[in-house]
Amino acid sequence: MRASWRGLPAKRHEVGRQRGLVVPAADGSPLLTDHYFPRAAGDFPTLLVRSPYGRGLPWAPLYGLLFAEQGFHVVLQSCRGTGGSGGSFHLWRNEPLDGLATVSWLREQPWFNGVLGTVGPSYLGYVQWALALDPPPELKAMVVQVGLHDPHAEFHTRGVLNLENALLVGVGMACQHRGTAALLGAMFRLRRRLRAITTARPLRGAHALVLGDRAPWLDEVMAHPDPEDPYWHGAALTEPMDRLTVPTGLIAGWHDLLLDQSLEQYRRLRRAGCETSLLVGPWTHQSAMQQGWPEVFAETLGWLRAHLLADRSALRPTPVRVHLGGEGAWQDLDDWPSTTTAGSWHPLPGGHLTRLAPTASEPVATFRYDPDDPTPSLGGPLLSLGAGPRDNRTLESRADVLTFTSAPLTEPLDVLGPVSARLVVATDTGHGEVFVRLCDVDLRGRSTNVCDGIARVHAEPGSPTTVTAPMSSTAHRFPAGHRLRWQISGGAHPRYARGTGDGTPALDATSYTPVHITLYAESALTLPHGSEPGRPSG
Repeated sequence: MRASWRGLPAKRHEVGRQRGLVVPAADGSPLLTDHYFPRAAGDFPTLLVRSPYGRGLPWAPLYGLLFAEQGFHVVLQSCRGTGGSGGSFHLWRNEPLDGLATVSWLREQPWFNGVLGTVGPSYLGYVQWALALDPPPELKAMVVQVGLHDPHAEFHTRGVLNLENALLVGVGMACQHRGTAALLGAMFRLRRRLRAITTARPLRGAHALVLGDRAPWLDEVMAHPDPEDPYWHGAALTEPMDRLTVPTGLIAGWHDLLLDQSLEQYRRLRRAGCETSLLVGPWTHQSAMQQGWPEVFAETLGWLRAHLLADRSALRPTPVRVHLGGEGAWQDLDDWPSTTTAGSWHPLPGGHLTRLAPTASEPVATFRYDPDDPTPSLGGPLLSLGAGPRDNRTLESRADVLTFTSAPLTEPLDVLGPVSARLVVATDTGHGEVFVRLCDVDLRGRSTNVCDGIARVHAEPGSPTTVTAPMSSTAHRFPAGHRLRWQISGGAHPRYARGTGDGTPALDATSYTPVHITLYAESALTLPHGSEPGRPSG
């Protein structure tokens, strides 16, 4: 690790390990746990890391070894039904009580000094929010790294199924706790059979080609697109954020599928008056824990040392640090978002993008979305290796992709905050989806995705309707000479399930209808810009 990641701090202590400890859950189910500890005299705070992905790679080195070297006890535990722990795994129902049962066990350990922190990414962040529902008095700090609090939003975006990511979550949950070989084998099978699975009619059950019967819950989560469905009752853990007093550090990536959840966590914690910090890097969900690990580890260690060891020397002077895309630099900000100023850009016939508001309501362009030849997904917030910024020129050459491009900028333009699109559209079937993306076109014509979103359309056939597509958030500088590009299409497959064209739920559809989509001049791309720049970080 030290050879791969430059900048890791020097080791403070040698590390010991106890493997396979049995922690009783509230119902008596055995939760298998490993304990890493500094081989040194004295009291050390404890970090609790609870995972459904096993206790081996990468969790043992990233959390067990590295944090124990820095002077922490690390308790690395497999969630029930995973990694040899007893009971049955469920996406959200067991974590609050199992976390509290583990804290009760900690209180009985002679090495536990009563000072506790939690840390971890992704679902390892969800279990932290579960513990925060009824935070034990020993809990003094949390660090949620690219973490979720709302499982529904991981699988669905405004009623559209996040198909590829759902399949990858299923593979991770079903296979990673069984070891690296099992995970890599399942990932290879998914990659080889991805097209067969994502074009199956119906989609329901198609994942069995890779997962067999190891993810019985996957069809259930994919079959409930409405967040208000009773199925999701108790899944979203926003409640603790609105009253939490435990200092909480948040780490996110601009191309992470959980970015919007991280930013919501920050907003809620700040509104509640909870001490919190936010670091957003140029990362995907995976690269935050790989290429980004030196920055992520330094941020995490500084926060934990500040709140568990009263050493605030590594805390930065401002609550927020973001990576500014297009510039490749870090900026320190007093808050996020740092501005409320917004500007609108409008489409014109011929593929132009302008700041001038339209003077009449008229069609700008029409395209045909064919579910039998769906517009492919490219880059963006995915769990796969193809995530992140990509050259969109080949995608934009398709007949089913509209692009509207500004004139070259005469001066740099900073976009910091939430991006959204207001779309006035009509479909000939009354149904459809509209995928929208903001791209940065450089001097060579390369079109690189910055952020994107999707919205569903339901209206009378042929009648214009207005829909809003939130496009997540960004911090990006468009340099002088670059152009803004607004990309619009009828989907992004297999990232999202194909639109059926007639309103039939995607999971059970066996037939698909092509859709003609017409875009009107009143449509607008809204960008938060014109803000004062933040302070460059040291």
